[in-house]
Amino acid sequence: MSEVHQGRGYVYSIQYHLVWCVKYRHHILYGNIDTYVKKLLNQIALDNDSQIIEMESDKDHIHLLIECKPQHYIPNIMKAFKGVSARLLLKAYPELKKRLSGGHLWNPSYFVATVSENTDEQIRHYIQHQKKN
Repeated sequence: MSEVHQGRGYVYSIQYHLVWCVKYRHHILYGNIDTYVKKLLNQIALDNDSQIIEMESDKDHIHLLIECKPQHYIPNIMKAFKGVSARLLLKAYPELKKRLSGGHLWNPSYFVATVSENTDEQIRHYIQHQKKN
């Protein structure tokens, strides 16, 4: 169950399920790259005053369950997650540019859904079981 937080003059509990893919669904999210992108995403969340509750990837896409404040605007959150992670990941692993068309890491589209206390556990379970062996 998600926590209820207080702001100045308001009470909130806001969670989103976010999913996005690697450009052209290239399988690059494994090993050190997968570990590094998850580290980056956690730092980006902290830098943007949000929190990743669950995170998992499976070769070509990432699932996040995040908690944020009412002031957050989803397109800005996605821009931060995708833009900053792409820039830093391609800097750390320049060989990825050769594998990706035009050097673009992420597909420009994404999926977002609100999460209620009724669906919280289902989505956590779904994200935790993303990685296929």
